[in-house]
Amino acid sequence: MNANQFLKAVSQLQGWREYAFLLALAERSFPNYALFVEAVGLKTGAKMRQLLDIAWELLQKDTSDAAIPQLLSKLESLSPQVDDYDAYGVYPAFDFCQLLEQALLNRLNPNKHRATEASQLATTTVMNFIEMSEGESLPEDELVRLLDHHPLMKEDKMFQRDLVLALKRQRTPKESFVEELRTGAANEGVSNLGIALDS
Repeated sequence: MNANQFLKAVSQLQGWREYAFLLALAERSFPNYALFVEAVGLKTGAKMRQLLDIAWELLQKDTSDAAIPQLLSKLESLSPQVDDYDAYGVYPAFDFCQLLEQALLNRLNPNKHRATEASQLATTTVMNFIEMSEGESLPEDELVRLLDHHPLMKEDKMFQRDLVLALKRQRTPKESFVEELRTGAANEGVSNLGIALDS
């Protein structure tokens, strides 16, 4: 699947498939949030984990529209304000919050396509991290080369591509499939930035 085919496939995601795609992106970047809040002494990691778990449960069951705004306002209360912190980690943590927000908004208004933008956001999180950690003093052409060949970029591309293919092949969100999707996205606690929850 080349880049154009991938973009087309993402743009065609709808219904439960789009919701699952958004959730999986959020799941993969959850450690970025958990590690940041731990580092700055916020006690919101467990509450956010709970919120993400509830969001996954919604894939299997119909939910009343009234429940979603409550979840969204809870998400807002758990999201860090970027301007309040000097630490770089606030950006990937905030990106995670945006991905989860897109998933919940998808349940509220399934007709508005969100997957393409979310896919780009997840990839941008990885690009910014590589640039910040390894590419700050590089000239433009070397930075492009670094990003093109970086293992984290390759992993992100592979993860998103495999995710889209799995969703396209699946007819219904069966429990076993969702469990598989979720486990794959959780990646044993290693985020899209290659940082791990237990390190």
